[in-house]
Amino acid sequence: MSQQVVVTGGLGRSGRWIADHLADEGWRVVCVDQTHPGWEIDARAGVDFRAADLTNRGEALDLLADLNPDAVVHWAALPSPTRHAGGRVFETNVMAAYNVLVGAGRADARVAWASSESAYGFPFAEEKRLPDRLPIREATALEPEDPYGTSKVVGEEVAKMVTRRYEVPVASIRPSWIQYPGEYECVEAREDLANGAGNFWSYVDVRDVASLVAAALEADFSGHEAFHAAAADNYLAEPIEDALREFFGELPDDCNVSGDDSALSVGKADEVLDWEPDHSWREARDEEVEGPELVRS
Repeated sequence: MSQQVVVTGGLGRSGRWIADHLADEGWRVVCVDQTHPGWEIDARAGVDFRAADLTNRGEALDLLADLNPDAVVHWAALPSPTRHAGGRVFETNVMAAYNVLVGAGRADARVAWASSESAYGFPFAEEKRLPDRLPIREATALEPEDPYGTSKVVGEEVAKMVTRRYEVPVASIRPSWIQYPGEYECVEAREDLANGAGNFWSYVDVRDVASLVAAALEADFSGHEAFHAAAADNYLAEPIEDALREFFGELPDDCNVSGDDSALSVGKADEVLDWEPDHSWREARDEEVEGPELVRS
């Protein structure tokens, strides 16, 4: 029998791609979101749905205990500090992460969950600043000054606690700005360097996010590990070193990026998970790709 994976936020924009990819890979997928699409829907094979408020500890733990999954992908979150009150963003993301990751640990389930590049503190900093070193690696200090990035730092500490207490592997995926085939907003945004200076013009295709999540669930590692989900290149129309000098007035003292290099290293994901990104804005911005169809109309 195939293994079961719970995908929280599985009806969200990127969550749909993850759930669909895992179903393609042979997992039995249970999408958990705030609402249920209805019993009358025509769902694709191998996909089921549950509705739950994951900030409610009783609901989250009850659901995971009942399903007893082999793996959990926790992708549900408020994804920005600018769309809701800061306290709501922080409380929602932290409580949901605690409840879901603890529930996964109790079920002895492997975990991959959505942390963020925002945990480093660069994207939403009041004043844009350079890191000491480029490319950024997962060992870079986490120093956010906003509620969203801080919620992800706390979530990673919860992940470490869960690995210690329940001895399940947890992958904290730190996606860059997620793009969708045929809808590459980053290409338009590059007209103003300020639009992407917070993450140094990095991005990632949603299909690569989905394949990285799958790789994290299949890989043989223990404890807590963080991984970047990023494209191999940046989305600039000029060499990244020129953009850095133009916007920041200088380069970091330790700078090993040039040309179309990404500012986020994916070397660790390659080494530990045997994963590399497959997609670039150069082709994907004009691709016509049929999206995930978890729920058929």
